[in-house]
Amino acid sequence: MDQMSFRSRSMFRNDEAERDSFIDLDKLWAAVVRRLGVIIACVIASMVLAGIYLFAAQPTYTAMTQILIDDNLSRFAEEQEDVQSAQQIDNRMSSAVEILKSKALALRVVDDAELADNELITDPPQSPVDFLKMTVKSVIFVLTPAKPPASEVDARSGRREKAAAILQQSLNVNRVSRSSVIALAVASPDPQLSARIAKTYAEAYIEEQLNANFDASERASVWLQERLNDLNARSQEASLAVERYKIDNGLVSPRGELLSTQQLADLNSQLIVAQADAAEASARYQQYKAIIDEGPETAVNNAVVSTRETDNSILQDLRKRYLLASEREQAIVAQFGPEHRQAVALKAEKEELSQQIYRELQQLTGSFRNEFEVASSREKSLQESIARVAGTNSRANVSMVQLAELEQKAAALKTLYQSYLARFEQASQQQSFPIAKARVISEAGTPTAPSSPKKTLTMALSLVLGLMAGGAVAGFLEMRERYLRTGDDVQAKLGVRFLGYLPHITARKLAVDVTTAEERQEAEQAQSIDFRQMMRFAVDAPRSSFAETLRNTRLACDVVLQGKKPRVIGVVSCLPGEGKSTVAANFAGLLSASGVRTLVLDADLRNPGLSRMLSVEPQLGLVEVALQQVDWTQAVRVDRRSKLAILPVAGKFTKLAHTSELLSSVGMTRLLDNLREKFEVIVVDLAPLVPVIDAKALEPQVDGFIFVTQWGVTPAKTVQNVLASEPQVASKVIGLVLNKTDMAQLHRYADPGTPEQFHEKYMSYYEA
Repeated sequence: MDQMSFRSRSMFRNDEAERDSFIDLDKLWAAVVRRLGVIIACVIASMVLAGIYLFAAQPTYTAMTQILIDDNLSRFAEEQEDVQSAQQIDNRMSSAVEILKSKALALRVVDDAELADNELITDPPQSPVDFLKMTVKSVIFVLTPAKPPASEVDARSGRREKAAAILQQSLNVNRVSRSSVIALAVASPDPQLSARIAKTYAEAYIEEQLNANFDASERASVWLQERLNDLNARSQEASLAVERYKIDNGLVSPRGELLSTQQLADLNSQLIVAQADAAEASARYQQYKAIIDEGPETAVNNAVVSTRETDNSILQDLRKRYLLASEREQAIVAQFGPEHRQAVALKAEKEELSQQIYRELQQLTGSFRNEFEVASSREKSLQESIARVAGTNSRANVSMVQLAELEQKAAALKTLYQSYLARFEQASQQQSFPIAKARVISEAGTPTAPSSPKKTLTMALSLVLGLMAGGAVAGFLEMRERYLRTGDDVQAKLGVRFLGYLPHITARKLAVDVTTAEERQEAEQAQSIDFRQMMRFAVDAPRSSFAETLRNTRLACDVVLQGKKPRVIGVVSCLPGEGKSTVAANFAGLLSASGVRTLVLDADLRNPGLSRMLSVEPQLGLVEVALQQVDWTQAVRVDRRSKLAILPVAGKFTKLAHTSELLSSVGMTRLLDNLREKFEVIVVDLAPLVPVIDAKALEPQVDGFIFVTQWGVTPAKTVQNVLASEPQVASKVIGLVLNKTDMAQLHRYADPGTPEQFHEKYMSYYEA
């Protein structure tokens, strides 16, 4: 229960730490230091590749010229145009950039600068990459059917097209910020050639603008002249047609329109006024009629005073008298009650006034009805008059429509002719303007240094790319890190007590503890591990870090199993080959050397590694004792140096099938009971937990388990799954040791400030 509570508290602390820190800078720095070699290797490789590229790349030189696109250059010769918008200026500059990039201008530059026969343009020096590309193309060309040889003219045209294409690729044209300046840059292997091409480009563009303006003006003048002749003839013919139509239809009048048309316009105006008066009279009549229809009771409240110039003084006076009587009645009722004589008189007076108001409203309604009828009659009369005039004017209107059409056609042709005449005169004048709307403001100079490749930028970029690649590789390696490396990993991922690190035992370490110098030299030369020495390593090197970790393990057992004697301590691991047999033998040997009666029991029946460490293969062992064939005293071996008792497994039983049944049998229980009477501590080397269930079968007889995992080899997820699936074993785990630890690399996996970072400082306390 204490172990489980410790695990829960540990897991809670780690979860809380993870919540408090989104990015653990200590872990990040530790990862960078740990993978520093990978990062440096990537940086060096990137810089070496960049150096090879700089050494093999063909240098190019760039010459630049600047051209100003300015409409003000021709302002004294041309009419002033409206101020252009920002969108129009952008369109004009974009068009100029595309003209400079065009194939037509490139061909002109090739002809002016005679670049078709220049080997630096048509066949420039090749870099290794370009040479490889050309080799591949040549192989493909060989595999394709051969074409017939071209003539001299075709060959010349092909070189010209190729030079223009290469020139377009080496050309860079951009607008300078938001100005009207265009920067034109040309790159080539020769600095003088770059300057010459840039100058030729600027001159060709300006000359192209002049020629384009002249050609456009000339074509416009020719076309306008043809249009003017045609429009003049058509305009005269249209004017004559108008005059002939007037004479034939007798449509000549001083005002240019028919009399019936004028009458119809006047009647329409009067009809609009009459319709407005009728609508107004109808609305007033309907309003008063609605009041009368509701009866005399509501006439007083709904009475409306007309706004017309009629005598409404009677109705106004009646309403005032009614309101005054109502106010007086309310005052008398409030003071003396409704039965008072004055209240009754005032009520009768109000009723009389209400009747008078109603009769007055009836009279007004009758007058408004008469007005409405008069207005409606006038409107109807005007409509009849308009219908008569429209009928008589319909025939004349047909003639007027045809006349208007002829006049419009004549006027349009005349206007169009005048417009084209003005444009023809303008185009004729512009043909003599030898002014381009562009000029060179910065001539191309001969470059003094290559523009490509840029050595400083390339090396800086290679450094950055190397760091990025190294970071990516290091991050990938860190993401693949799923193993237990430090005590913090054990507590954070497993929640169990960490007992310490057991260094990897090598032949050189074993040779240090050999008694004689000759044997030590032989062991170092052989570089082979003596398993008998591995069993006694902690005893032979009691001041080593290996022995110190086992002492810490013993102390943890004393704390967890306090008051329980004798003790049965199982040594388990997840996977084979993690060194649990070596740990069990050395832990038991250390206990025995300190005066504790200790027995180490090899219970890994399928792979008895501890038994193989013995100098002589045992003939009797655990299986015979558990089956009660022999007494345990006949099978036990005793190490002379450490006085450790060892109960091995005979080699003939390594293929035993039902190992778990044997370990959970009555004979095994009786054996452990007998051993508890003779020994204070029994260390049991158990089989791995993942492949077999032998350790689970013996779990009821074990007081506590020492968990052994191999440093940097055993995945943490495997240990987590084993502890989760075996709760009986997990509840008895005393702690975990990391075996075969590479102490020289341990500090690389530790966070800054942790004890593993100071391992070199306290190595003087250990002898081996």
